[in-house]
Amino acid sequence: MACYRYLDVFSWIQRLPPISEWKTTSTALSLCSTNSSQPSLNLTISKNLHQPSKLSFAIVADFNLHVSLWTSKPFKPSIKTMKLTDEETISNLLVNFIEDILRYGSNKNSPYIKFPRLDSISNFSDIFNLSFLTLLFLVCIYEAPSDLRPACLSILKEHLAGCKSRQASKSLMKLLGSNLEEQWMRSVNLAITNWIVELQETHHSTFRTPSPLFSYALSNFGLWKVQLYCPVISMDVVNANNNPADERLQFSLKYQQLEGVLQFNYKVIIKEKWVEIVVNIDNIRCDIFKLVDDNLVRERGAGAAEKHFPSRISLQLTPTLQHQMLSVSVGKSSDNPRIEYGVEKGIEASFEPSNPYIGLSVSAGESTTVSLKPWKFEESVYGYSANLNWLLHDSTDGKEVFSSKPSKVALFNPKSWFRDRYSTAYRPFTRQGGVIFARDEYGESVCWKVDKGAVGKTMEWEIRGWIWLTYWPNKHKTFYHETRRLEFRETVCLKIA
Repeated sequence: MACYRYLDVFSWIQRLPPISEWKTTSTALSLCSTNSSQPSLNLTISKNLHQPSKLSFAIVADFNLHVSLWTSKPFKPSIKTMKLTDEETISNLLVNFIEDILRYGSNKNSPYIKFPRLDSISNFSDIFNLSFLTLLFLVCIYEAPSDLRPACLSILKEHLAGCKSRQASKSLMKLLGSNLEEQWMRSVNLAITNWIVELQETHHSTFRTPSPLFSYALSNFGLWKVQLYCPVISMDVVNANNNPADERLQFSLKYQQLEGVLQFNYKVIIKEKWVEIVVNIDNIRCDIFKLVDDNLVRERGAGAAEKHFPSRISLQLTPTLQHQMLSVSVGKSSDNPRIEYGVEKGIEASFEPSNPYIGLSVSAGESTTVSLKPWKFEESVYGYSANLNWLLHDSTDGKEVFSSKPSKVALFNPKSWFRDRYSTAYRPFTRQGGVIFARDEYGESVCWKVDKGAVGKTMEWEIRGWIWLTYWPNKHKTFYHETRRLEFRETVCLKIA
């Protein structure tokens, strides 16, 4: 059985003796070992043969002949201590990890990475370990021999899903900033997508994909924020037709990532006999990004325009402790579509001198016009939970897209709304293929009344959500369609003061 001890690489480096006291030219830490008959993965630190004062880190597969899977830049430790614990060396090593993680993604531009002083980062050791484990995870997917890969990936998955790693990931994302965070997640989820593709080819239809959904929540300064990332390939399929997608279309649909941001503004209003907690929708953003570059999509896929689109977003806001709750109120849902009836009449007459008859034609008809917004917003209440729903509708028949399928006639109609859906003037998405819902148009507020005894306490709310992504053909000629769904939940808090 594999051992799931926590890999504390940072502490191991801290405990190493000064280089001048090393009895050999290298030292090693076992990272992943399945059993005595199988090779293991080791982290080695070796002196540079030509420059003994410099060291290099390497991830090595311990076969009869060692196989190096990754090598760091050379580092020169502090001249005073000859140890690797000085701030500059540790910081440079962390930057080396992050740069190499980003290089596995499709964005090949050199990132600019700068951190504050390490002594100002409270859980730096956990951030360091998380960065190394993430690099090791990617190295295993792309570089490890096939007989070593499955067991090591299983062990690493346990490490990265653990509570300590999840907490460290929030701190690391804050240090990286939003731009590098997106690059990090695209690089990691590209590797996960490749891993899942490999597993699917091995297990065929009986395989259920892992769930590498990554999400975290922040609550501060009157703002609740949930950030989430998920490779589309790992989302559950809830609706699809029986005709499989062709190979090129499958490639385009597999290598996509959902990126979502949910932002709510909150305020606490203390009344004479109760407290009001008012939550407003600030921004709901949901985007679909390809995980590979345009050249590869053109070479192996059906084109960048063939991608999933958001078809429904459902959120539930629930106070976790409800014994002091008095009531909850929600705003109105968006209006139902207007149906306008009108009668058009016209008379046409023509006279030809050579014709003894005067030709008269009279036409009368009735036309119906449906004014329908593509997105409908609905609010409802269940107990003390506020339910918020955004639903995309087919503008021709008014059906909800996430639970329906396009007709075969509509699939070949070039004027259907889902054809050329990212460039037409009446598109229900941004040009990149996502959606943005802001407070000014969708949703007003949710208000909870709470007993006055809650003043001075910190209360928690659970934000639970479901997002549906649908694929209908855009420019590609196919009958294939599908809808996928993910579920997430995060906890946020506020102080009643």
